[in-house]
Amino acid sequence: MSRYEYLSNTQLSEALRQYQSFLEQRGLPYRTETVCVEASLGRMSARAVYARQSSPHYTACAMDGIALLAKRTFGATQTTPVLLKESDFSRVDTGDPLPAGCDAVVMIEDCVEEDGGILLRASAAPWQHVRQIGEDLSAGDMILPSYLEIEPAMIGALLAGGVRTLEVLARPRVAIIPTGDEIVSRNDGLREGEIPEFNSAVFCAMLQRWGAQGEVYPVVPDDPAKIEAALQKGAEECDFVLLCAGTSAGRDDGTAAAIRKLGEVCVHGIAIRPGKPAVLGAVGGKPVVGVPGYPVSGIIVLEELVKPVIDRMLKRERESAESVCVKMGRKYVSSLKYREFVRATLGFDAEGSLSAVPIGAGAGVITSLTKADCILDVPQNCEGYEAGERAHVRLLKPIDRIARTVRIIGSHDPLIDEAADELRRVDIRSYVSSAHVGSMGAILALGRGEGQFGGVHLLDETDGSYNVSYIEKYIPNGGVALIECVRRTQGLIVQKGNPLGIRTVDDLVKPGVRYANRQKGAGTRILFDYLLKQAGISAKQIEGYTREELTHTAVAAQIAAGSADCGLGIFSAAKMYGLDFIPVCEETYDLLASLTAMENPQVRAFLRVLASESFLRRLDALGGYTYDKPGRIKKIWPEKE
Repeated sequence: MSRYEYLSNTQLSEALRQYQSFLEQRGLPYRTETVCVEASLGRMSARAVYARQSSPHYTACAMDGIALLAKRTFGATQTTPVLLKESDFSRVDTGDPLPAGCDAVVMIEDCVEEDGGILLRASAAPWQHVRQIGEDLSAGDMILPSYLEIEPAMIGALLAGGVRTLEVLARPRVAIIPTGDEIVSRNDGLREGEIPEFNSAVFCAMLQRWGAQGEVYPVVPDDPAKIEAALQKGAEECDFVLLCAGTSAGRDDGTAAAIRKLGEVCVHGIAIRPGKPAVLGAVGGKPVVGVPGYPVSGIIVLEELVKPVIDRMLKRERESAESVCVKMGRKYVSSLKYREFVRATLGFDAEGSLSAVPIGAGAGVITSLTKADCILDVPQNCEGYEAGERAHVRLLKPIDRIARTVRIIGSHDPLIDEAADELRRVDIRSYVSSAHVGSMGAILALGRGEGQFGGVHLLDETDGSYNVSYIEKYIPNGGVALIECVRRTQGLIVQKGNPLGIRTVDDLVKPGVRYANRQKGAGTRILFDYLLKQAGISAKQIEGYTREELTHTAVAAQIAAGSADCGLGIFSAAKMYGLDFIPVCEETYDLLASLTAMENPQVRAFLRVLASESFLRRLDALGGYTYDKPGRIKKIWPEKE
C-alpha cells in the first residue's frame, strides 16, 4: 500500500461537518468556573443569572430639586404661580430616598427662590422624577440567559441586581506541542538547519482572541515514542491539543500515527491550500488537530478548523468574516484540486471600485499575512481569475482603513517602507500597502486604472531615458502623472570580500558563479538583460538566471546566506546586509500615479512626506541615493476622452 493513500482530499465543509459530528458523539468537553462580575467581560455565561435585589431597592429621587406632594402644585401656571413654604417640601439630590409623604420631585431649575419659600410656575405630576422600587430590575428577574457573552453594560446590570459572582464557561486550555528535529525554541544564534519556533506564539495569540488559553509545551524531536508521550500528556492536562508539524507523509511525519495509536483519526487530508495535510482526531474524547508546520498553513487550519471547535466549546455562534466583491488586479491561476486561501492586498481603483492583487508567497511566508488586506477564497475546481474579473474576498482589515491606505503597486525599494513609516508618524490615520510586481507590473496596473502609485525604473535602450517611453506606449489613454523620486545606484551585489573576484557581468559566466535574478517585468531584470546584451552574453550562460526574487533585499539575503554569489541590485540593499557592491550605473526611480489618486488626501500627504527633511535624512542613512526634489510632478498625461 502506498504511504500516501491515507491522505484524503476531503472538501473543507465536509471535513468540518464530519469532525464536529465526530466530537459531539464523543462528548465535546467543556468546563465551568466562577468569576467575580468585574472580571467577567467577554466571558460566556454558563447558566441563567437572576437579580438578587431590586434596582433601585428603594424609592429614589431622580433629580436634584425639591420633593413634595404633587397636589400642592396643582393649578400653578405662568400667570398663576404657586408659592410653597419651606414646610411644604424637602430639598433633595439625585439618588436620595424619597421623603415620606412625598410623591414627586421638581427639578431645581424649575424652582424660583422667593422670600419665605419657592415659587412654581407649573404643576407637578404625581411620581414625576421619581424612580420606583424595581424600576430597572426586580428581585428574581432574569438578568441574562445561558450562553451569552458578557458585555460592559451587562456588568452594570449584574452589580445593580446584587450579583457579585457568576458561573461562566471556562476558557478551553489548548496544549500546543511543537515537533521537529529542526525546530528550536531560541531565536538567536541559529545554526544552519535550525528553524526558530514561533508558531506557538502566533497560535496562543489567536486562541486568546477567541476566548481560549494556549499552553505551550517543550519542542518534541521527531521520535514517535516522545511524540506519543507529549500527546498523551497534553490530552490529560488540557481540553484540546494542537500537535504542530509532522502532518504530511514524509520520513519523519508521525503526527497522524501518534493520534491513531492513542485515539482516533477522523480526517487526514483536506482539499485546501495551504493546509492540505491537516489531521483531525481525538484522544481520550478530547479534540486533537495535527497542524501543518508552515506558519501560513497553520494559521489557515486554525481559522477554518480549530476556531469552529473552540466556538462550540464556548457555546458561541460562529460569526462569518465580512466578504466583499472585488475586481482582480492581476491574473491568478488556481490548481483546481484544492480550495485555495490566497493572501491579497486591496485598494480602490480609479473608478472607486475595490481591486485585489494576490501576494505571491508560499505557506511558509508569515509576512504575506501581515501585509495582506484580505483572503481570496478560490473554490475547488475553479481555474482562477483573469485580471479585471470579479471575485469574492474575506476582509482582514476594515473597509474604512483600506480607504485610507496609499496603495503602491510596482518596483520594490526600501525607501517605500521608510516613507510609509514617516507617513504614519505624521498621520496615524494613514496607511501604506505595497505589492512588489515590478516596474512593468506598475505600468500595466495603472493602465487598467488600478492602484494609486507604482514605483518605476524602466530603461529605454534607444536613448538611455527612463520611464516616459513605456508610459506613452502602455498607457495611451493617459490619466497618470510621473512623480520625481530619486536617482539610485544599481550594481553587482557580491559576498563580503568578493571572494570570486566579480567585477563586471562578464565574470558571471565563470564556472560556479551562482546568480540571483529579479522577476520578469522588474526594472532591474530589464536592466540586467540590457547589460547582458551589451556584453554579448546569453541568458543560458548565467547559472541562476531563472531564479527569481521579488525584492532587492531578497536578492541580498540570498547572497548573504551563501545560496547565491551575485545579483544585480541597489546599494542600500547591499549595505543593509554588509555585502560588497560594484557600481554599474545610476538610474532614475520614479513614482507613477493616477490623476484620480492625486486628489486623495492620503496620497497628497505621502507626496509631502517625500519632500520632508525627516524623510531625506532617512534616504541618506540608507545610502546609494541622490535626489533633487522628491515628490515633484515631472510630467502629466491628461486623460484622453
